[in-house]
Amino acid sequence: MLLDTRFHDLTRRVIGCAMRVHSELGSGFPELIYQRGLAVELKQEGVSLQGEIQLPVFYKDPAIGARRADFLIEGQVLVELKAVSVLSDAHYAQTINYLKAYRLEVALLLNFGEASLRLRRLLHNPTRQPRV
Repeated sequence: MLLDTRFHDLTRRVIGCAMRVHSELGSGFPELIYQRGLAVELKQEGVSLQGEIQLPVFYKDPAIGARRADFLIEGQVLVELKAVSVLSDAHYAQTINYLKAYRLEVALLLNFGEASLRLRRLLHNPTRQPRV
């Protein structure tokens, strides 16, 4: 699935900010340090963000609870941060599940724990029908 053009520029800007943070700090710090550094970069870039916010989790129609998100960028893009030596399938699954539960379409999973910034754009489009 291709990234919707609505999100391309925004995710590119967030990734650029994350790369600057990783370039400056390297790996080895706790996630919170990268989160704070990324917030500084995003604000300098003029990107609207909400950090450490509670987003409602939906099941069918009603909200059934809430979970904390690292960042919600411009009300559209979920950003999930990790600072681990290797991303696991569980990290990908968690991020996709957050997209579904929060009713969002695009997430960035960013791992600052490796020698180079590891990133993944993840998509969820509940209105798109799978190909048969």
